[in-house]
Amino acid sequence: MSGSAGGFEDPSAEVLAEAAAAFGLLASSARLHLMWALSQGESDVTHLADRVGGALPAVSQHLAKLKLAGLVSSRREGRRQVYYVDDPDVVTVVRVMVGQLTARSRHTLASVRELRGTGG
Repeated sequence: MSGSAGGFEDPSAEVLAEAAAAFGLLASSARLHLMWALSQGESDVTHLADRVGGALPAVSQHLAKLKLAGLVSSRREGRRQVYYVDDPDVVTVVRVMVGQLTARSRHTLASVRELRGTGG
């Protein structure tokens, strides 16, 4: 059954399943960290592994899953495989979610410090 709320039609079951699968992939902190890094700009697997602190084979597997799901793309540059996010909406979702949680975390930390009287 499809309804409408606030002028928006409910998405189809297929669209919801696809979205759930994409969010499921992003439920891994390692994959989310990779998406965050790639939302800042393209990179090869070696630099991504260094940035996220992961082993090269594990990072490669995570990237393969993200690529298979259509969340990241890649191209060959000589011997390097360069990964990037070419969907600005995916970049926006990752940046907004991580940004909001970072801001919330900072606000909570500041509140705790204020309660303890330790300042900044």
